[in-house]
Amino acid sequence: MIWNEKVRPWETAAAGVALLIAILFLLQWGIEGVIHNRKTQVMPDLKGGSITAALDRLAPIELGLRKESAEFNNGVPIGSILRQDPPAGTVVREGKIVRVVVSQGGETELTPAIVGLPLRNAEMLLHQSQLGLGKVSESYSLRLDKGVVISQDPKAEASVGRNSLINVTVSGGAPPPEVSLMPDLLRKHIEEAQAWAGVAGAVLTVQKDMGSPFAYGTILSQEPAPDASLVAKAQVSVVISGREVKPGENGLAATHFHYELPPGGSESLVRIAVSDKYGERELFNGLRRPGAKIDIPVQESGGAHVRIFLNGILVDERDL
Repeated sequence: MIWNEKVRPWETAAAGVALLIAILFLLQWGIEGVIHNRKTQVMPDLKGGSITAALDRLAPIELGLRKESAEFNNGVPIGSILRQDPPAGTVVREGKIVRVVVSQGGETELTPAIVGLPLRNAEMLLHQSQLGLGKVSESYSLRLDKGVVISQDPKAEASVGRNSLINVTVSGGAPPPEVSLMPDLLRKHIEEAQAWAGVAGAVLTVQKDMGSPFAYGTILSQEPAPDASLVAKAQVSVVISGREVKPGENGLAATHFHYELPPGGSESLVRIAVSDKYGERELFNGLRRPGAKIDIPVQESGGAHVRIFLNGILVDERDL
């Protein structure tokens, strides 16, 4: 007698699962067989080389390459490999994909001009530039109010690594009576320097620059620099303009330097400095609103170069 029984649904499902497991097992066995039949290779050291050089080394030994990411690194040239996975010396089979991290080169910033700023403002500007405030020292000053930055190291517009520390010297205000400082004599007349030297007991040496376009007696340079400490009977030397003014002449001609702040935004600290063969001097330093116009009379000294800073950042340069 033949029994005609219906196949239950769960039996069909079980048979399907068993068949799928068998297929997967066979596939895995076949893939593992292929993989294990591949040759093994020793991973070369790719660090420090370029992507192109890495491909040239990996291709002959049947290994692949994938750039996983890039990072800034001051010590490794841009485009060079920083890290690799698997590491050098690892035994791998042909067909392995090597993942690498590539250098984007040094991450640098330009130091802002913070001389003339209150220390708090200078620190905020440094943070905005991805830099930090380093050592803070204090020195008396005849030129700048207490708490204002006198000097910075590195100087403005220097290229430094991100998060570098900028050392500053800030003004401690006017010195006490027992401390003698060198005044700023630049662009003053020699008679004013002689009067000061007589009171301070300094020995003044004068040299003349006959090619200067400034009026006779204008002080072009000085040594020591302004705010330097002075001892008794200090030796002070100045260079003055030796240009003799002819009858009817008024000395050096003057021009007007014009600058207009960009519209929009907030109030900005504007610093305008001019430099020529006699050094650099500040023409303007103050807060101005957006769109404000600044006009400054400037003596034409020949070959002068003007730089404009907004909040310590160099935004414009012009030749006079």
